[in-house]
Amino acid sequence: MKETKGVYPGVELRRGANASGSAEAQDGFDLEHADRDAAIAHLFAAHYQGLLRLAFLLGADGEAEDVVAEAFYQLHRKWGRLSTPKAALGYLRGTVCNLARMRLRHLRVVRRHAQRHVDGLELSAEHHALLRDEHRSVVRALRSLPVRQHQVLVLRYWLDLKESEIARTMGISTGAVKSHASRGMAKLSRVMKGGET
Repeated sequence: MKETKGVYPGVELRRGANASGSAEAQDGFDLEHADRDAAIAHLFAAHYQGLLRLAFLLGADGEAEDVVAEAFYQLHRKWGRLSTPKAALGYLRGTVCNLARMRLRHLRVVRRHAQRHVDGLELSAEHHALLRDEHRSVVRALRSLPVRQHQVLVLRYWLDLKESEIARTMGISTGAVKSHASRGMAKLSRVMKGGET
């Protein structure tokens, strides 16, 4: 069957394909043979909190829950077109990255048209619980980075993804991942030392 790139970079979709195969997830749940609803319910239980933190770290703030819910909704809609059910977690991560990036673009437009400066969004009590005090300064510094650098650093150092996995998730080359990581770390270091804002 013909494979096509999905709406979200790095995720192969297959038209009209049914999930098949025999690979088992690390926790023993067999995504390959589970029906769509059971597989998505399992992914939700196993990865919701991690995806929520990812969305928050990528700048979704108070909309992190909406971003993750939308990612699961999109996965449900496209389940039959995944090249393999094992690609589902990568699809979710890529979707969260894209939705967070779209949210940041939207905020920039709103700020520009409103002609007022927004210092930041209030964090909910739930988000305060997710981040310890010592991490808040790192999150503020990360948010000062360009979006791509911010995403690469979060995916690399928080999710511990390999450069090739980051490239697939973001839909960019491995060389671009290396470049964004290097520039992002250099700027992050300057910001954390108080040399830049």
